[in-house]
Amino acid sequence: MHAHARKILVTPRSLTTVGHQALGRLSAAGYEVVLGPSGKMPTAADLVRLLPGCVGWLAGVEKISDDVLAAAPDLRVIARNGTGVDAIDLDAARRRGIEVRRAEGANARGVAELAIGLILALARSIPLADAAIKYGGWERRKGIELEGKTLGIVGCGKIGRIVATLATGLGMRVLGHDPFAQDSSDLPLVPLETLLAESDVITLHCPPPADGSPLLDAPRMAIARAGVLIVNTARHELIDIPALVAAIDRGHVSGAAFDVFDAEPPLDRAHLTSDRIIATPHIGGFTDESVDRAVDVAVDNLFHVLTGREGARC
Repeated sequence: MHAHARKILVTPRSLTTVGHQALGRLSAAGYEVVLGPSGKMPTAADLVRLLPGCVGWLAGVEKISDDVLAAAPDLRVIARNGTGVDAIDLDAARRRGIEVRRAEGANARGVAELAIGLILALARSIPLADAAIKYGGWERRKGIELEGKTLGIVGCGKIGRIVATLATGLGMRVLGHDPFAQDSSDLPLVPLETLLAESDVITLHCPPPADGSPLLDAPRMAIARAGVLIVNTARHELIDIPALVAAIDRGHVSGAAFDVFDAEPPLDRAHLTSDRIIATPHIGGFTDESVDRAVDVAVDNLFHVLTGREGARC
């Protein structure tokens, strides 16, 4: 270790459990790597304790408030190991001169493949069938085939476009909605209300609305086609959960799948016991390949801000 080593905090759970070879690039450049609590999302108290003396932070999805940043007077850069930055107080970071960098698209393939997996699991009630057999039962719920069905993709960035390609391979018709994307022949863009009305399956790949209101509330779910399946691998805040539960109870929504929650682990699990709902513990980008890409990009981003160049790849 170099004398006067500067510290870099690393907090994503995928890295504090088993580490990652890309972190060796930081050590080799003379930085002291400080790991957050092993395999757990750090609390604000953890962060306030760990951040003093850190010039860089390779961050996960933990909440990063102004109070937390106040404990880090030397911090110059926060590099996320994913694309979402809505857990970060961006105004506070800007005021304090801290750059925030995202690992653009690094986990897109992992999230897209999970979304397709959840769509198939809902269409064929795979978790229900598996659980029934394991507990001595024999439950057969009639499924649907995806060929010829319409998939509505809300959010047509890198993840949404990979989902569109995979869904097209399954023989699905795809529609997109994204106020910031370009229309294209392989993914036609339509107003949200049109997408809701025409889709047999809806998958969300966008940030929450800026005003904090859910994108899918009771009135919008009422517009949706009867029997629709809904998949959310993006952000918990996108869906009004009580409205969704009510729509499932009356049969208007056939099923839903979530990879994102109000907290990790979730505070409210009452709705998750429904056999019409599939829940996975935020595993969208939790693949060997996505983690490798995301950590390499995040480490590159740390080096770009702290040294103006890329660190050597291991």
